[in-house]
Amino acid sequence: MRLFIAEKPSLGRAIAEVLPKPHQRGEGYIQCGDDVVSWCIGHLLEQADPHHYDARYQRWQLADLPIVPEQWQLVPRARCQPQLKVLQRWLKQADVIVHAGDPDREGQLLVDEVIDYLKVPLAKRQSMLRCLINDLNPPAVRRALGQLQANRDFAGLSTSALARSRADWLYGINMTRAFTLLARQEGSQALLSVGRVQTPVLGLVAERDARIRDFVARAYFEVVAHLRTDAGDALQALWQPSEACRPWQDEEGRVLNQGLAQRVVERISGQPARVLTVQAQPQRRTPPLPYNLSGLQIDAARQLNLTPQRVLELCQSLYERHKLITYPRSDCRHLPKEQHARAASVCQAIGQLLPDWRSRLAAADLGRRSPAWNDAKVQAHHAIIPTERGTASQLSEPERALYGLIARQYLAQFYPDFEYTETRIGIEIAGGQFLAKGRQIREPGWRTLFSRAETAETQDEASPLLPRLSEGQSLQCERGERLDKQTQPPKPYTDATLLAAMTGVSRHVSDPALKLILRETDGLGTEATRAGILELLFKRQFLCKQGKAIHATEAGAALVAALPAAAVKPDMTALWERDLGRIEGRELTYQAFLTPLLSQLGALIADAQQDRARLQPLLAQTRGVAGPGKGSSRSSGRRSGKAAPKEGRGPARRRKPAAMA
Repeated sequence: MRLFIAEKPSLGRAIAEVLPKPHQRGEGYIQCGDDVVSWCIGHLLEQADPHHYDARYQRWQLADLPIVPEQWQLVPRARCQPQLKVLQRWLKQADVIVHAGDPDREGQLLVDEVIDYLKVPLAKRQSMLRCLINDLNPPAVRRALGQLQANRDFAGLSTSALARSRADWLYGINMTRAFTLLARQEGSQALLSVGRVQTPVLGLVAERDARIRDFVARAYFEVVAHLRTDAGDALQALWQPSEACRPWQDEEGRVLNQGLAQRVVERISGQPARVLTVQAQPQRRTPPLPYNLSGLQIDAARQLNLTPQRVLELCQSLYERHKLITYPRSDCRHLPKEQHARAASVCQAIGQLLPDWRSRLAAADLGRRSPAWNDAKVQAHHAIIPTERGTASQLSEPERALYGLIARQYLAQFYPDFEYTETRIGIEIAGGQFLAKGRQIREPGWRTLFSRAETAETQDEASPLLPRLSEGQSLQCERGERLDKQTQPPKPYTDATLLAAMTGVSRHVSDPALKLILRETDGLGTEATRAGILELLFKRQFLCKQGKAIHATEAGAALVAALPAAAVKPDMTALWERDLGRIEGRELTYQAFLTPLLSQLGALIADAQQDRARLQPLLAQTRGVAGPGKGSSRSSGRRSGKAAPKEGRGPARRRKPAAMA
């Protein structure tokens, strides 16, 4: 008998749908001929809280830190215990176990940890199979069942997820207790929640707020030459200050001296001009890649005004309930080459669901193969795309709008490249250098699917077309114009820009090695956790919204100021992600990853105790923040299941250092 263990009931039902009949439904399972399908309900197990290891940890005491379990424990979630018993029953009877968790790190760990917890015999574990399902529609599920792999080949994925889970527990529990207790000694009752990801995210917002607050506008000046050819064609060119102007420029090359700009205006007005150089470069842009979750959340925030959490909820509904999109928590923006053969049926489904798109679909060339199809860049899961299902129960307006974004990004792969000519003309006027730029569209291609506002990165294409000019050609500068401008402060973060900052956090790191690591990894958080991290920071009143703008609250900014730089910067995440990737590739051991963390924790806690003056500005700002017993000390996510620490009272007791398991 084969036992399929899915991550959740909806996936279990999708698997059962394609297995032989007769089907017999039971509590927590479906019997399908000789096979049985059962499921988890997300994580059935969770990391034990500190007091499970020792009752004295119920009390929060500095003397007990850092808390390091000698033997790690998982405990069943109360609501999940009946399902755990169902799995235990069928695991005893199964001849073959098929792991059907979601195709990502957490999905791998989620089922593996149940197998370990229930002490499945080694022989059964070694013969386990792995089923990777990205699409809940029957044809896709059948294909996945026909491509089962050995589960042991995914051991690195599971170990890296386990290492991250335990490291986050160690960091979150110990840092939160340390700073909460230090603040309490100074009179605060706040829960100062610290996490490896949530705190650097808060740091990004607090740093942006500080730059806005401290910003002092500076006037700067540009000069535009209004030119005309002998044939009467008009064009404009922007002054390019020479090296001699450097003393009157800022670090970005802007001219700060009004008199200098005005003298240029006077010198060039009414003067002859000459074309020095003409450069016309043909350019092309391939279609934007299909979405991963973060890319979809960013565009949905900009275009549909949806929060990241709402996008995740709508995606889950489109995936599980309606079966209209593939696995939504993907971090991949590419597709396997074999998927290209299903383009016609996917586009047919899009046409059935979005009948007003028929002209768009008719213009698509389904024989085209954009760079999105790349097997080398697809691992456990691929980009989020529409499925071949063309019918659905009633879609809500937000569901339909989000499906439209996903469908359009997919359809763009079958449109021609966007082609244009970029022209740069160097012009000399009265000894000064000027530059005219223009862009001429040759083939709009995939951009016909998008509005101009949605492709803001190419808005300079809207500049007037330049007349055809040649080197050495004479022009006339009819007049010069001084443009008086002011530097602008950074814009506050929004849902879209903060998500973009989390995924592109390498821009906020100065160390070249760490910058490279973060550029090659997920950035801050993962596709599955970013929305939850932001929701958590709002819930704990460390972030707030003013319209669309996201700001750190006074308590959030004060917490960032009180913490050491190592807790606020994204550097730690860069190093963790590098090492977790090495664990996944079996280049680094679990123990080699966690051991340095223990040393770092001890140093951070010791430094915090020695530098209590940093906490003083925080105390006045944290009266409204929940204290221990009213909130959690760890970041929450879809599958975290981490319970809130409880506050205890009583004398502190010292303990002997614990060794790592």
